[in-house]
Amino acid sequence: MADRSAPSCHLRLEWVYGYRGHQCRNNLYYTAAKEIVYFVAGVGVVYSPREHRQKFYLGHQDDIISLALHPERVLVATGQVGKEPYICVWDSYTVQTVSVLKDVHTHGIACLAFDLDGQRLVSVGLDSKNTVCVWDWRRGKLLSMAPGHTDRIFDISWDLYQPNKLVSCGVKHIKFWSLCGNSLTPKRGVFGKTGDLQTILCLACARDEVTYSGALNGDIYVWKGINLVRTIQGAHAAGIFSMNACEEGFATGGRDGCVRLWDLNFKPITVIDLRETDQGYKGLSVRSVCWRGDHILVGTQDSEIFEIVVHERNKPFLIMQGHCEGELWALAVHPTKPLAMTGSDDRSVRIWSLIDHALIARCNMEEPIRCAAVSTDGIHLALGMKDGSFTVLRVRDMTEVVHIKDRKEAIHELKYSPDGNFLAVGSNDSSVDIYGVVQRYKKVGECIGSLSFITHMDWSSDSKYLQTNDGNGKRLFYRMPSGKEVTNKEELKGVQWASWTCVSGLEVNGIWPKYSDINDINSVDANFIGQVMVTADDYGIVKLFRYPCLRKGAKFKKYLGHSAHVTNVRWSHDHQWVVSIGGADHSVFQWKFVPDRKLKDSLHIAPQESLVDSNSDESDSDQSDVPELDSEIEQETQITYRRQVYKEDLPQLKEQCKEKRKSAASKRRERAPGNSIRLHFVHGYRGYDCRSNLFYTQTGEIVYHVAAVGVVYNRQQNTQRFYLGHDDDILCLAIHPLKDYVATGQVGRDSSIHIWDTETIKPLSVLKGYHQYGVCAVDFSADGKRLASVGIDDNHTIVLWDWKKGEKLSAVRGSKDKIFVVKINPYMPDKLITVGIKHMKFWRRAGGGLIGRKGCIGALGRTDTMMCAVYGWTEEMAFSGTSTGDVCIWRDVFLINTVKAHDGPVFSMHALEKGFVTGGKDGVVALWDDTFERCLKTYAIKRAALAPGSKGLLLEDNPSIRAISLGHGHILVGTKNGEILEVDKSGPVTLLVQGHMEGEVWGLATHPHLPICATVSDDKTLRIWDLSPSHCMLAVRKLKKGGRCCCFSPDGKALAVGLNDGSFLIVNADTLEDLVSFQHRKDVISEIRFSPGAGKYLAVASCDNFVDIYNVMSSKRVGICKGASSYITHMDWDIRGKLLQVNTGAKEQLFFEAPRGKKQTIPSLEVEKIGWASWTSVLGSCCEGIWPIIGEVTDVTASCLTSDSKVLATGDDFGFVKLFRYPAKGKFGKFKRYVAHSTHVTNVRWTYDDSLLVTVGGADTSLMLWTYEMEGHRDSRQCDSEESDLDSEEDGVM
Repeated sequence: MADRSAPSCHLRLEWVYGYRGHQCRNNLYYTAAKEIVYFVAGVGVVYSPREHRQKFYLGHQDDIISLALHPERVLVATGQVGKEPYICVWDSYTVQTVSVLKDVHTHGIACLAFDLDGQRLVSVGLDSKNTVCVWDWRRGKLLSMAPGHTDRIFDISWDLYQPNKLVSCGVKHIKFWSLCGNSLTPKRGVFGKTGDLQTILCLACARDEVTYSGALNGDIYVWKGINLVRTIQGAHAAGIFSMNACEEGFATGGRDGCVRLWDLNFKPITVIDLRETDQGYKGLSVRSVCWRGDHILVGTQDSEIFEIVVHERNKPFLIMQGHCEGELWALAVHPTKPLAMTGSDDRSVRIWSLIDHALIARCNMEEPIRCAAVSTDGIHLALGMKDGSFTVLRVRDMTEVVHIKDRKEAIHELKYSPDGNFLAVGSNDSSVDIYGVVQRYKKVGECIGSLSFITHMDWSSDSKYLQTNDGNGKRLFYRMPSGKEVTNKEELKGVQWASWTCVSGLEVNGIWPKYSDINDINSVDANFIGQVMVTADDYGIVKLFRYPCLRKGAKFKKYLGHSAHVTNVRWSHDHQWVVSIGGADHSVFQWKFVPDRKLKDSLHIAPQESLVDSNSDESDSDQSDVPELDSEIEQETQITYRRQVYKEDLPQLKEQCKEKRKSAASKRRERAPGNSIRLHFVHGYRGYDCRSNLFYTQTGEIVYHVAAVGVVYNRQQNTQRFYLGHDDDILCLAIHPLKDYVATGQVGRDSSIHIWDTETIKPLSVLKGYHQYGVCAVDFSADGKRLASVGIDDNHTIVLWDWKKGEKLSAVRGSKDKIFVVKINPYMPDKLITVGIKHMKFWRRAGGGLIGRKGCIGALGRTDTMMCAVYGWTEEMAFSGTSTGDVCIWRDVFLINTVKAHDGPVFSMHALEKGFVTGGKDGVVALWDDTFERCLKTYAIKRAALAPGSKGLLLEDNPSIRAISLGHGHILVGTKNGEILEVDKSGPVTLLVQGHMEGEVWGLATHPHLPICATVSDDKTLRIWDLSPSHCMLAVRKLKKGGRCCCFSPDGKALAVGLNDGSFLIVNADTLEDLVSFQHRKDVISEIRFSPGAGKYLAVASCDNFVDIYNVMSSKRVGICKGASSYITHMDWDIRGKLLQVNTGAKEQLFFEAPRGKKQTIPSLEVEKIGWASWTSVLGSCCEGIWPIIGEVTDVTASCLTSDSKVLATGDDFGFVKLFRYPAKGKFGKFKRYVAHSTHVTNVRWTYDDSLLVTVGGADTSLMLWTYEMEGHRDSRQCDSEESDLDSEEDGVM
């Protein structure tokens, strides 16, 4: 059974034994429902003594160390430790999260307290400054913070009689705080002569500015204002850890094991000495007290909870027990009864009843206990000790049978043989000793094959073999009882194992991640009958796998609760329960096993809510990793948006080049040119990796994005306006529901989201500081006040913003895999959904966090990859489109139906007043009724349907649809191929905008005497574009390979195209039909040029370092230019057509004579005198100034000179288009800089009359037209983002 999916059964936490008394205080209270709330490990526990039942709060993912009860006594706040610790406020009745407070504290949260009306919460961190924070906890908002003290703070409390006053105490100090506005100011308490300056452990505030506090020496210090006025000496014999105020007065508890009650004026009422009671013991220390009416709760250092009834105070009830401080490793289960035995470094062995959830026996040993085993008949209990000895007790009365010490190092594992005759004892000195049970544990054999400590052992069912694991991960087999190693594996064929607790072996391969060689799994136990096994690891996680589990990286269900390492885990004898124990948290967890058949009945239980990443439900997805992704989605998930260098890095890079800058500043540099360019039109739309990024504005314009430009397109006038506030690829766009505002998110090291007005093209708000690498999805709430965004960092962080204020409201890690869409619920702005790779999650806001629940699929199938989602006509209805063409219909978090909508993925959906519209990879637009029961109409996007007014040509029928929206009587469609189409309700389709498809665009040529240009791209198309105001694509041809260069002949009739396989074509410039084609090279053709004049020769440069010269008329190769040491990058002819200038990747500037290709050496002064037919070179003294200071990091990829030889335009790897005066002599010339392309600008060309500059942008697939404006033309428009020559000192210094 090589099934790699997660098992369908399930574990449910049923009981936790223990209470966290060590290193914590004031963490035990009665709730309003008379239940008891406390915590252990990473779990908040609500215990009902009446019903003897526990409820669990599982929102933390590390040890909880502080707790506060809300004044109404229903809500609880808990704080945890960890690198990024957070506070959860939760409901003790429903155990659901109400709010999460995060992103402020580090290390941990030491104390918490609510104010009198419960609106504010104060917290103290474990950082070096012991930071004090005050929160508006419902909103998850930090109101104020201040450094608390240089040393530990142990307690903090609001003064319940004076508003805005707090008191904190700790190591050798007490401080009185006042909160005014958002500032917290402390005054130190003055000890004066009244008492010694000492550590204060706890405090309580009373009326008239009086504060009572408990000191380390057992005295009570009484403060008035900030002065110590009196002390009550000897209140306790040692430190007072806890003080609790109630209506009747005060209760204190101390290290002396006493609880004292005081009246409201702190006059003593009574003393209860717990050490003297039946359950007491020497050394009992009280850590927490809570007095409510006639009941007192007491929590001790050693994990017990006592309940005392005031009028029978000498008979306290022990209501909870656990192991004391010290690591807990030993666990065994009784072979026939529902009992579990544990033994710990606290030297006690304890027997727990799994039915009664109680401790039924305990016995203290001489040594710390490391392992335990019960004999097959249930009579003997063997314990392995840390000192190398082992002891056998009778289970009945815990009396000793035998104590044997044959080893010096700890005994880590021992097991009885199934026939009950032998005990195998494995120690840390690498050997296993075999003892005969009947011979009063006489040693009868020894196994010595291991080179490392023994970690796990299992007997075969017939008791003839033993298998062991050791610290090196080696698995060895021995014959029993002699202990002889079995080397011949044949002998082991067909051996049945009585138990399986080993971590290595074929049957348990799957419990290890695919690429792990570490031993962080501490324990395994297989349930042969149920075919499941449970594992315990160092990360505090208990996992459920199928058994056997043969292939690495199997899927599992995971359960959190233990905070640090889980040391051992076992099934109970009847497989009803799993018992797990925590090392450092020394707690015992009992889980109920829910087999598959029971699951069906429990479907009404909503899935576990998850906070942060604690989805206690499964690995990252239940299914096995079968690659069933659609090819298009798979391609998209593999795109990386990481950059080697981001534009944000520029200032730093410049700093590193300080020396160069100084030298540059001292030289007189050429000033920037007077003329300028302005972005005029962009051909392109980003569809290949984006979705739902195309909308109508209310005025009927169309807004979308390509490269780093937000485009507002007027379809009546065929003109565009641009938002140029971004400086790298925009990946997502959303439109405001009420106004013509748009939000766009970009790529960047600290990527930003811009909200801008499509009318004025002005930014309204820029949000940054929370998303790394980029923002891939944004959505406005229905009232337009909030914005949700998703990042492309590894956790795909989700952030909810109040965008006008620029304030982050809540954030959470979304998913390990890519998220495609986020949608805010239109009826409840505190709820949202995200969809992505095998991911459908429903979130609700809780203060500063978001709490997610996975969509609950039930028996209807498996979590598919979701590509799009919308909300329906009520707050609980949602719809998502899958990668297999279905639409899933959700109510609340439950999948209630699926409808087949498209062949292949559903990429886009849009909700209408009455119904929905969907678009898919199959190129079909479908209109649906409001329940998705009927498909009302479908439109196929076909060339045949193209209306005459189209601005271009459809590349193929049924292109994959990535965006869809409705308005103004039309359906707007964006395709993967970079086309924007408008579909009329009656069927005709108008093409409005198009650009190249996915792949880099490098080839660009302008026509010698017409306003047209040609482009060729890695998308395997050659295209001709009209640059006149009609702005459309005139012709397109598909090529067998992608291409990187093209060139018109001097008469404009022919067009040469160089392809990536080393071949090139010459085609008719009007019809694009082949005239001739050649292939002499194997590598990419990087540049191709007709000689000037009659166009007699064609120079063809390739990446294998050669330039071939062909005679166009005779179609023969007449010369080869050799001598370049790297690939050819640029080429220009002189006016006579006799000389070629060549640039190479090694930054060489070479000259060759045509037609033979003989290499020439020409001094630089002469080069300037030569008349060049074109100048696209980036090397040489004439363009030295175009290389930026950080030229080592980035390349200038292209240049082009105006026909009057005055202005040189360049494109570089940073996505900048720049204008320099020509010749640009001397280093670091000044320039004007324009941002619109995102990463590298691959080519730039002036049109024949210099009226336009045409640029192509590599991976951003766009073709941009810039109008060339003479000096003095500026006054008419405001200089916005593209004039960069105004940063005075920065001029020309990139």
